[in-house]
This record gives sequence, structure tokens and C-alpha cells, in this order.
Amino acid sequence: MPRDYEIMIAFRQAVKRDAAGRYTIRTLDFVEELNSLNWRYSLRAANKWIEMHTTTFRDISLREGEERAFQVFNPNG
Repeated sequence: MPRDYEIMIAFRQAVKRDAAGRYTIRTLDFVEELNSLNWRYSLRAANKWIEMHTTTFRDISLREGEERAFQVFNPNG
């Protein structure tokens, strides 16, 4: 039985550090982590969750579609 707090756990596990040291997350990685915790999210639902529940990630996707990438940014400059 999936639990609500597991969504944030899956999000944290899906965050990766790139070669430049920036934290990024891909929607596909997030969905895979959710699946491992018995949550069934579509790419669209995962994107919506990221947009609604995080304030320091911005979309850095290079192409259109639901397979998106987000990166941490400092909103205060």
C-alpha cells in the first residue's frame, strides 16, 4: 500500500548531481522511483507534482514533451 510521504522520498532519490555539481532531476527517473514504491504516476502527473511541490527547481528541458528535466536554482539570485 503506497503512502503519501513516499512521494517525497522518491523525489529525493531521483535527484542526481551533474558533472558541474548542479542538482537535476528527470521526470523519467522520478516515475521509476515512484514505481519502485508502488506509486503509479504518468509523466504528466509527475511533472505536475514537481511544479506544485517544489519551489527551487526550474524546467531546463531542451525539447517539448512530457520527458522533462528540472534543475535547482536560487530564486534570490
